[in-house]
Amino acid sequence: MSKFGDLIAGTVTTTEETAVVETPVVEEVVAEVPPVETVPPVEPVETEVSIDYGAMSKDELEDYGRTVGIELDRRHNKKKLIKELEDHTKGI
Repeated sequence: MSKFGDLIAGTVTTTEETAVVETPVVEEVVAEVPPVETVPPVEPVETEVSIDYGAMSKDELEDYGRTVGIELDRRHNKKKLIKELEDHTKGI
């Protein structure tokens, strides 16, 4: 039989001595963590941004309206679009 077959069957005898290797003991080291300094939260500063709707085109008014959450209809005149934007942004 082959050596592999002998190994499976458990009939192989070895003449070499088996060396016993001791596993080294590893001690866990816990590092001290310095205390975290707490920083008080910063209050957001609200600045009012003045937007000149009159200087915008109807396309620009429509695009800006989308950024603030309103869909404007360009078929209306510019004055009505500006009124809708102003009414919508008062609630924001």
